[in-house]
Amino acid sequence: MEKDNQQPQLQDLMRSRSRFKRVCVFCGSSPGKKLSYQVAAVQLGNELVERNIDLVYGGGSVGLMGLISQAVYDGGRHVLGVIPKTLMPKEIIGETIGEVRPVSGMHQRKAEMASQADAFIALPGGYGTLEELLEVITWAQLGIHDKPVGLLNVDGYYNSLLSFIDRAADEGFITPAARHIVVSASTVHDLMPKLEEYVPKHNGVASKLSWGMEQQLGYSTESYIAR
Repeated sequence: MEKDNQQPQLQDLMRSRSRFKRVCVFCGSSPGKKLSYQVAAVQLGNELVERNIDLVYGGGSVGLMGLISQAVYDGGRHVLGVIPKTLMPKEIIGETIGEVRPVSGMHQRKAEMASQADAFIALPGGYGTLEELLEVITWAQLGIHDKPVGLLNVDGYYNSLLSFIDRAADEGFITPAARHIVVSASTVHDLMPKLEEYVPKHNGVASKLSWGMEQQLGYSTESYIAR
């Protein structure tokens, strides 16, 4: 009987000792048509709180962005929203959630979010979510960072993307090692352990690249992602 009581306590202890201090979440400024997307956003927020992880996200107070940021903030963890000044009237409605850091544009937004986070998770979203996700995957492939990248594949939302990635790997455009960059699961409880256990297998081609060099492509002038 005593062993049965110890098991849940051990699981709770392991959950509270995450390797991540902050996780960046990419997600839609729309709630989506399925309630399951909204439920997953709240569940992810609660999971971050339980693991004592702070949130970095796109700064919006609407849609899935608003749901996850509110859940993390209500749970007592720090919330950092990074948002271009021009998008603030569209994506922030009412009171702001946590700390809001305005930036000059989309490139600086991505670089700042990436530099602040220890891992990345994509919830369902649209063009913006997909663009942010693919960029951090590409940065990992280049060796700019070795941080885990996770897909929360709610109700198979990202099945088509995963099929495309597999096809690209089969056709020789993505190496088997680089295919390993993307970690996916259908639930929060399955995804987080995979991210915690992630070990990079790819060989970056630009492992010493810094954000100073990335500035030439229009990214942040100050941020740097350490390996």
